[in-house]
Amino acid sequence: MINPQSPAGDDRLFSAHAISLLRQEAARSADTHLLRFDLPAFPGIRFYFKDESAHPTGSLKHRLARSLFLYALCNGRLSAGQAVVDASSGSTAISEAWFARLLGLPFIAVMPACTAPGKIHAVQALGALCDLVDDPAEVHQRAAWHAANGACHLDQFGLAERATDWRGNNNIAESIIQQMAHEPDAEPAWIVCGAGTGGTSATIGRYLRYRGMATRLCVAEPAGSAFAEGWKHRDYSAVASRCTLIEGIGRPRVEPGFLFDVVDAVLEVEDADSIAAAWALEAWFGRRYGGSSGTNLSACLKLAAGMRQRSESGSIVSLLCDVGDRYLETIYDRDWLMAGQIDIEQAQRQFAQSVSA
Repeated sequence: MINPQSPAGDDRLFSAHAISLLRQEAARSADTHLLRFDLPAFPGIRFYFKDESAHPTGSLKHRLARSLFLYALCNGRLSAGQAVVDASSGSTAISEAWFARLLGLPFIAVMPACTAPGKIHAVQALGALCDLVDDPAEVHQRAAWHAANGACHLDQFGLAERATDWRGNNNIAESIIQQMAHEPDAEPAWIVCGAGTGGTSATIGRYLRYRGMATRLCVAEPAGSAFAEGWKHRDYSAVASRCTLIEGIGRPRVEPGFLFDVVDAVLEVEDADSIAAAWALEAWFGRRYGGSSGTNLSACLKLAAGMRQRSESGSIVSLLCDVGDRYLETIYDRDWLMAGQIDIEQAQRQFAQSVSA
């Protein structure tokens, strides 16, 4: 029996209560929509976009944050009143801050100082502390410092691929396949996602193999990212050959959660193309999405062009990763784009050509 008077008993009682709160939250959360969009230029090819921005915290990282808290609790690493810390470019931090508030825990988000101001404000609005680091490469060290001083490190980059149950439990892959069940091409030809922590691509790739499906997985990445460089040669020491303006993906180093062997293709996308595609998504669906959603769309179009050339038909599924309102001062600001040497008009013209017959 658990002795509630002992420190260990207090931790177990807290964990049981916290896990109950997380289960209740999961039960209240409806699944995200799978939106279909057909393009006349690609006959016989159907596009589907899973709108992960519909989560309460506005991004697909809501799933990850819940899993990371559950993982910490079930491994006995998180105690009542203990501060929680993680390194994040923004969206994960927002979701983690939301769950920390749900559980009554203080949260510290270690973020690059160049993170979109909208994301920083969103974290702070949830009562969390933002520890801004000038050099994005140092966020891991800073998070580790907080952990050494008593905080529980959720460690999204180190634990994402193992914290998520890739066999099911309504993970994102299982959700996609269930939602596709009654579509004309129920087994997608491709599923497309980016690689931030690597957790999403690992979960989808593992699940497809677990189910024995022929669906292939494509990782869409900013040109020159560490994942793209590493995947080509299975080199886990690879680093990015250039920086990117697209937040959340395009890591400068190969993260522990990157599983190259479950990925069938990696397509690199120029920042200008990602941003033009994100702008197009607003025209298609009536709401703004982040730049990584544009990266996904650009990769989908490249895959579809190859399928069309080979006279193939089928479905392509991808993700709309987060809400675009967080990027009003960055990718949706023409002055910011000009400062980043992005010619949005030219990029939009090129995008229009890519979706024309």
